[in-house]
Amino acid sequence: MKAAAINSFGGPEVVELLDVETPTAGAGQVRVRVKAAGVQAADCAVRGGWTPPGQALAFPQKIGNEFAGVVDQAGEGAERFPVGSAVLGWAMLAGHAEYVVVPVEQIVAKPASMPWPVAGSLSASGQTAHTALERLKVGAGDTLLVHAAAGGVGTIAVQLAKRYGATVIGTAGPRNHDYLRSLGAIPVAYGAGLADRVRESAPQGVTAALDGAGGDAVDVSVELVGDRERIGTLVAFERVEELGILGLFSQRSAGRLQQLVDLYAEGGLHVEIARTFPLAEAADAHRAVETRHVRGKIALVVED
Repeated sequence: MKAAAINSFGGPEVVELLDVETPTAGAGQVRVRVKAAGVQAADCAVRGGWTPPGQALAFPQKIGNEFAGVVDQAGEGAERFPVGSAVLGWAMLAGHAEYVVVPVEQIVAKPASMPWPVAGSLSASGQTAHTALERLKVGAGDTLLVHAAAGGVGTIAVQLAKRYGATVIGTAGPRNHDYLRSLGAIPVAYGAGLADRVRESAPQGVTAALDGAGGDAVDVSVELVGDRERIGTLVAFERVEELGILGLFSQRSAGRLQQLVDLYAEGGLHVEIARTFPLAEAADAHRAVETRHVRGKIALVVED
């Protein structure tokens, strides 16, 4: 099969469309013919040499950890997802390929109303946002500051926090301010003077912060939020111990993903797809992600 993979660490140019062995489903597993797969910053980090916790890298190394597609092979014990089932889910270091094999515990059924690029892009960012708000204990009466609010995780976090009854302040460039308003957030521009702009927008104070940007965003969060156990970062892990804030990692489960899928099916969740690329152009997808100006998600589309 074809897969977006690397034979060395480096920039986007090391991502190639390679021929790799087609996997086979074993007991309790299904093989999925991938239709679409999200691309995120973590994929770029792997390409650059980062090893996700609990994983091992070996060349040629496949990339990608979320996908959607159609089951084309089901192993013993995987009968609840028969051949032909449309599904979405996650698979570490495997998603950017024509086929992926996963345990049935890592997939859920795809609603017919959900486009393939959306389905392929929901699992990673969606579950990360859901996990983050859970760990930060965001609920009614809170004022949550979301840094990088127009990105993949931010887009979902804003909507979930609003649903939980929180007021949301979202940082983004001016071109994304109307977008954030459409999600229910109060937008503020990042950059010098951010803390003062947030105070103006939230005179009641900020009770929690979710950082998806790093750098000065962490310092602003510490300045504005009194309880450091309600400040979480998705990127600045080197500052977690120093500042006593939370380092946030997605805690994935089919149950968590199902909640997000159900919310989407009800019309209560928007997933923004900024652009799609063919699998063969995965390197260009990495370049797009690394501009750090993507609204929502970038997705790879795998042609039949």
